[in-house]
Amino acid sequence: MKSLLALSLSALISVSAGSAFANETKGPPKPDLAKGQEKSAQVCGACHTADGTRGIPANPILQGQHAEYLVKQLTEFKGGKRVNAVMTGMASMLSEDDMKNVAAFYAGKQAKPGFAKNKDLVTLGEKIYRGGIAAKQVPACAGCHSPTGAGIPAQYPRLAGQHAEYAEAQLTAFRAGTRANSAQMMAIAARLSDTEIKAVSDYVAGLR
Repeated sequence: MKSLLALSLSALISVSAGSAFANETKGPPKPDLAKGQEKSAQVCGACHTADGTRGIPANPILQGQHAEYLVKQLTEFKGGKRVNAVMTGMASMLSEDDMKNVAAFYAGKQAKPGFAKNKDLVTLGEKIYRGGIAAKQVPACAGCHSPTGAGIPAQYPRLAGQHAEYAEAQLTAFRAGTRANSAQMMAIAARLSDTEIKAVSDYVAGLR
């Protein structure tokens, strides 16, 4: 009888352990792209267009942006680490799952190429992006955002094709301290002149 009981307990423990292991190996659920599309249409579409493509230059292009980076920014808008009256209100309506779904939806879109507009500044912009400014201890943008502007998921955003006007506004905000959710970018932007910010912003708009 004892042997039978021991065997039953052993089998039960094995089943429980197997179930626990299976749950651990499953990992987090994958984002739901359909829900992401639905939520983005409800909350984001008015400013960022239906699929995050090239809307007005004051708003960032979300199409093709890293999902991890988008989730980070939405979380920081909601938590107050990144300050923007409009985005704080929008992000406050999103749950953690909503953010992941919306971010995955936009990340899954193929980003359309942009182009530089200021021929007089594009050469300076390329020098800063690829080589930095040694005299000001400004590192090359390509070191973090990659030579093609593709960025690094969860760490550095994709810059290739981004609106020059938006990129310029963000660098200016970092320099002024009104955008304070990246100490690294605040320190870099603090060393850039208006002309240098305009140049590098216009250059990244044409990266592809």
